Amino acid sequence: MAKAANSFEDEIFALRMERSAPDLWPMLDALYGHLPGYPQFQRDLQKALAAAWKDRPDDLKRLDLKRDLEPDWFQRPEMAGYVFYIDRFAGTLQGVLDKLDYLQDLGITYVHLMPCLKPRPGDSDGGYSVMDYRKINPAYGTMADFEEVAAALRARGMSLCIDLVLNHTAKEHAWAKKAAKGDAAYQAFYLMFDSPELPDLYERSLVEVFPDHAPGNFTHYPEIGKWVWTTFNEHQWDLNWANPQVFLEIVKTMLFLANRGVDVLRLDAVAFMWKRMGTRCQSEPEVHMLLQALRACSRIAAPAVIHLEEAIVSPAEMLPYLGRGQHDGKEGNLAYHNSLMVQFWSALATRDTRLMAHVLGTHFPETLRNATYATYIRCHDDIGWAVTDEDAAALNLSGPGHRAFLSDFYDGSFPGSFARGTLFQENPATGDKRISGSFAALAGLEQALEQGNAAEVDLAVQRMVMGHALIASFGGIPLIYMGDELALLNDHSYHDRPDHAHDSRWIHRPMMDWDLAAQRHAGTSPAAQVFWATRHILQRRRAVPGLHAGYGTRILHCDQPGVFAFARLAPTGPVLCLFNFTENWQHLPESWARMQGAGQMHDLLSDHPVETHGGMIALPPYARVWLI
Repeated sequence: MAKAANSFEDEIFALRMERSAPDLWPMLDALYGHLPGYPQFQRDLQKALAAAWKDRPDDLKRLDLKRDLEPDWFQRPEMAGYVFYIDRFAGTLQGVLDKLDYLQDLGITYVHLMPCLKPRPGDSDGGYSVMDYRKINPAYGTMADFEEVAAALRARGMSLCIDLVLNHTAKEHAWAKKAAKGDAAYQAFYLMFDSPELPDLYERSLVEVFPDHAPGNFTHYPEIGKWVWTTFNEHQWDLNWANPQVFLEIVKTMLFLANRGVDVLRLDAVAFMWKRMGTRCQSEPEVHMLLQALRACSRIAAPAVIHLEEAIVSPAEMLPYLGRGQHDGKEGNLAYHNSLMVQFWSALATRDTRLMAHVLGTHFPETLRNATYATYIRCHDDIGWAVTDEDAAALNLSGPGHRAFLSDFYDGSFPGSFARGTLFQENPATGDKRISGSFAALAGLEQALEQGNAAEVDLAVQRMVMGHALIASFGGIPLIYMGDELALLNDHSYHDRPDHAHDSRWIHRPMMDWDLAAQRHAGTSPAAQVFWATRHILQRRRAVPGLHAGYGTRILHCDQPGVFAFARLAPTGPVLCLFNFTENWQHLPESWARMQGAGQMHDLLSDHPVETHGGMIALPPYARVWLI
């Protein structure tokens, strides 16, 4: 019987290899086929895939089958995500187990544990400088604890997402240590140079990611006589993806984590993976070949796992990460909708949604194949104002002027601003000013509470609720960043920690306030209001099949600049979504809504009829309406 079972599993593996081979080998042939060791690499890769499948636990193999039969599982309206740093949310992985009831109460079905693999000691770029991919940060627990959390989430129908950094490792990683000692095989894992000539030539076309505290893209190490490519920080050594052994080792790592119970691999810093002289070394064609091949490997040995590709770039550059051309439907399953986030804040500041409608309607397709967006209002990172000069000009705006306005508005220096953010990585040479700040602080709550202005407190709450209703309906998986459901304010204490003080992003990475969370079911505090509204939004999202992420999103244009409108193109009829981005009442003709497909004046979000007045739909300040 055991022999028959093994034979059946071998057959399943062979069938999956046959299914994904056309997505895998042509990519690898193009990347590495010219190298003399390529045939051996192919054999080694196939052996690694077979070994990972053999080691995969039975319950995960059943999940593989289930998701093969339900390939839209991650696009369904019941998917709703929550993102947090383990230590700031629950202390440890064991602590996370105690907080799962809270997440379930909110309506969460997707949990992203922010960097939890073993980082280098000291400054680790928030955990993204990893020295061991196969161990958990000892401050959080052990791999056994991690597997326990994964199993507990799975039992509750929650998917687990973790970060896997693909562009670089910490300089303390075992590969880097061997490279530093002169091991030629491991020096080939990185981009190391004996003299500065080539780094200087590359530098001419590269941009600096962290110009304030990590200028340049190379670091000279006199003790080893090498210049090392370090895009992000001196302690993060860029991997050499032109070396097939790097691909092989990352596949082994990826599948090792998959077999520990990971459902979603957030592939970090993917845009930077391939280097080409004379370019920015971002989003080169080979990046997409690599990512398609990596996804094919997951589909062969762990098909329950999907990939979230982290590329915070312009729309034209972002969409290929969800598959375009030869990669259509074969690359990432998820990518962050950075433009939706940027345009939310832009429209909120200007009270004008026309730029938002232009950008989202012009640059993004109505539907995606085998993929969807991760939609969000805030995350752990800063906000860069990704508004191109061309898009600004289409609305008769100055690109530099509009970006400068947004920075001034959200750092609170613009007259009349309701926001309380702070600058991050200001670049005087380019005028680039990015912004840090919590959702609540940027939406006006911090300032309103300080001023004791009850009316402004209510407006800030309504802005937050509208934002969560927007990401819940636009199309994709909405991601709520830890504490935003409780309207947590900025954490100014980061100034007091030497390891955080240089990085203003820690202002919006507060410790979870569990005393506040305990009061969420009582009272009318801003925290209670935002929590219950967010909980209600996710409940209603689950009840509306038309919000399935596989259905298209069509941007609509109305005569009210303060109103953002789109239709979710469900086969049973569209869901018309309306958002008032102003603190004033707005009015839309009922006839216009019906022309867009709203057959009934019934709001699916509140689950109540919408009364019209004189043939007009009246939208209160920061209203959000899902019309059937």
